[in-house]
Amino acid sequence: MSANEAALVLQQLKQRIAEYDYHYYVLDAPLVDDNEYDGVYRELVQLEQQYPELVTADSPSQRVGGLASAAFESVQHRQAMLSLNNAFSEQELEAFDRRVREATDETVVEYAVEPKFDGLAITLTYEHGVFVQGATRGDGYTGENVTHNLKTIRAIPTRLTSAQPPALLEVRGEVLMLKKDFEKLNQQQAAAGGKLFANPRNAAAGSLRQLDSNITAKRPLHFFAYGLGASAGIPELKSHAEAMQYLADLRFPVSALRTVKAGAQGLRDYYAEIGAQRSSLPFDIDGVVYKVNDFDLQSTLGFVSRAPRWAIAHKFAAEEAITLIEDITVQVGRTGAITPVARLKPVFVGGVTVTNATLHNEDELRRKDIHIGDTVIVRRAGDVIPEVVSAKPELRPADARVFVMPAVCPECGSHVVRLQDEAIARCTGGLICPAQRKQAVTHFASRRAMDIEGLGEKLVDQLVARNLVNHLDDVYRLDLAMLSGLDRMAEKSAQNVLDAIAKSKKASLPRFIYALGIRNVGEATAKDLAQHYGDLDTLMQANIESLLEVNDVGPVVADAVYQFFQEPHNREVIAAMRDLGVHWADIPRKKQSAAFAGKTFVLTGTLPTLKRDQAQAMIEAVGGKVSGSVSAKTSYVVAGAEAGSKLEKAQQLNVTILDESALLAMLELPSSVPETTENNKVKSAENVENQQGLF
Repeated sequence: MSANEAALVLQQLKQRIAEYDYHYYVLDAPLVDDNEYDGVYRELVQLEQQYPELVTADSPSQRVGGLASAAFESVQHRQAMLSLNNAFSEQELEAFDRRVREATDETVVEYAVEPKFDGLAITLTYEHGVFVQGATRGDGYTGENVTHNLKTIRAIPTRLTSAQPPALLEVRGEVLMLKKDFEKLNQQQAAAGGKLFANPRNAAAGSLRQLDSNITAKRPLHFFAYGLGASAGIPELKSHAEAMQYLADLRFPVSALRTVKAGAQGLRDYYAEIGAQRSSLPFDIDGVVYKVNDFDLQSTLGFVSRAPRWAIAHKFAAEEAITLIEDITVQVGRTGAITPVARLKPVFVGGVTVTNATLHNEDELRRKDIHIGDTVIVRRAGDVIPEVVSAKPELRPADARVFVMPAVCPECGSHVVRLQDEAIARCTGGLICPAQRKQAVTHFASRRAMDIEGLGEKLVDQLVARNLVNHLDDVYRLDLAMLSGLDRMAEKSAQNVLDAIAKSKKASLPRFIYALGIRNVGEATAKDLAQHYGDLDTLMQANIESLLEVNDVGPVVADAVYQFFQEPHNREVIAAMRDLGVHWADIPRKKQSAAFAGKTFVLTGTLPTLKRDQAQAMIEAVGGKVSGSVSAKTSYVVAGAEAGSKLEKAQQLNVTILDESALLAMLELPSSVPETTENNKVKSAENVENQQGLF
């Protein structure tokens, strides 16, 4: 057989195996038995061994056996993988529908509805029909490259079955494990003396993040697609329902339970329908998802913080169980908060075995009249921290004891105080308190803060216990000798941590502000502060009146930020970190610009020098709005390389198109991008007016 003949046979074998996989893993309707499938697969492998130069990335033989990695590399998402806001009641559902109708001037809104899978969110990237990369959601903007492991999931096609595959297609979906497969896996783990998984979600997440894809291949993972990310060269899709059908036509597994409903009553009906089927479904779900179906309406609604305004997850009621409080202790948080924690007799609730549950604060503990020794109701919903709902006083034993909050911190012996009008008691030890020190460093290194991979709780515990890290700046003084001398830290592992620390020195200003651990300052507030002030020095000098001018900053947050930067020790730590090389690009700070106020921008393609979140921050800082899709209400489309369908739609609607240079010119910032050419079909700053209507 010649190489050309072998290539033809291989192509036919690939197509046969892809057909078998689709019917078996997606349609659940096998075409052949296992023996026949194995025979075809062996024929393909033997032929590839004979002609290794014909092995391609989309071959079924490449699904298994990717090289083990020391760690997963980071992947920057082309479009952010945002979270969803939650609704837990009919009132919250109706409020969501009302907000949508008021914002769109629609009498009745049509929603695409689907189950909310309880798995791990991922994105799949296809270029010209070939699967080239898969990544986890991560923090929504940056995930982990798990391509090798995703290739082992037979439900995910490695090549699209389309005569004209798109130049770029990002498919968003969920990796999960079916209930029956989870039970079988745990039986195998028990027989082998291995660790049992708590629930299918944990099993799926742990399997997908194996460093050796041979292990992942042995785990029965499944996949469902639920949306699109960035794309170029796909048909014009006007709704989410059309997008899901497009994915189904490309042979991606999509939920058969998806449909379209009208108005709040339609959403209530669907919630009841899926809720009634929940226990009999082959996979775990923790609610349902409602998305405004029409893409133009989605564009009108836009986004808030880390979530779209046009979608919401309607969660099922929390699961509850009855157990016994064996003891009550306190936990010291990174801000010094003293939280009472119930130590429970282990109980299975909400998909996991629960041994601890929060009691929130002293007032809540007294209100619920909870004693040590009580029989209590424990609640857990999704990823929410388990809590004690109520006690059963009729079952209280004679030796039950009232819990008394400590007067001194159990970690450092400092006084515990409770300020007026605050429900939380706090340790006064500050950074001399080991618990606060550990929590502060762990938070600082966390993925959504400085993202120092490897610097987790166990390593931080050792660093603090040995006085190697007393303040945040000490993280940047660690060296190979310090780290490699710790428990379970070989030289290579220590070097990986040092590399991650060095990488974190190049931060973004919002991440750095969030990483400082200022009370009441989350990611969204950190971003607002960075955009408002533009640089850290200006923020550190801000008074209360100035802070109250920041978007969504009220008196409590303003006071927390002001007091944090008034503390000399905090200023010293920040100065030390900057001296040790921690830096970021300041965000241009301007007043509202008439050129941007009330204008809607859409970013598409890869810009020459700006990342998408940087461009978005610049636009929002001067009063503009950034949307995810093009509509008649779009003012400008900022287009880069491989802009795709959004650029095409903008041209059809005669929307003004800018390149990066034009955007920077509007922002009155210098451009480092070469002037665009006529062939780019993107308008530069000086010819926007002249070329209006060109397309």
